[in-house]
Amino acid sequence: MKNPEITEAIEDVELPEPGGLFETLAEKLGAVAQATRIFGEPVERDGVTVIPVATARLGLGGGGRKRGLAARHQGIGGGGGVVIQPVGYIEIKGGETRYRPIVDFKLAIGAALAGGFLLIGLVKRLRG
Repeated sequence: MKNPEITEAIEDVELPEPGGLFETLAEKLGAVAQATRIFGEPVERDGVTVIPVATARLGLGGGGRKRGLAARHQGIGGGGGVVIQPVGYIEIKGGETRYRPIVDFKLAIGAALAGGFLLIGLVKRLRG
């Protein structure tokens, strides 16, 4: 048996428009991925200025559903996230500016090994 109080409470709930929900999420997540977080605060030491550089990725998702008589069971939801990852730094020294990438040696070694195995497999396939 259904409780009429719960049914009335569900019917009185105003759901946000999906566009407004995503705009709010994007604003809040965008505030995290500001330029000050992408380009860190400059650090100066011994005549060399270093400015950290990062990359940011933003993702949003969500959905909604209506079902039942007169759409009594409605729902909407969403979420998102930001990933900020250091990629290098800008070095200012003696009036010259250079970008220095941060090299992930694990990734570079893994890519080299994968390439080597692919090359060996290709050579074996062509020979036999």
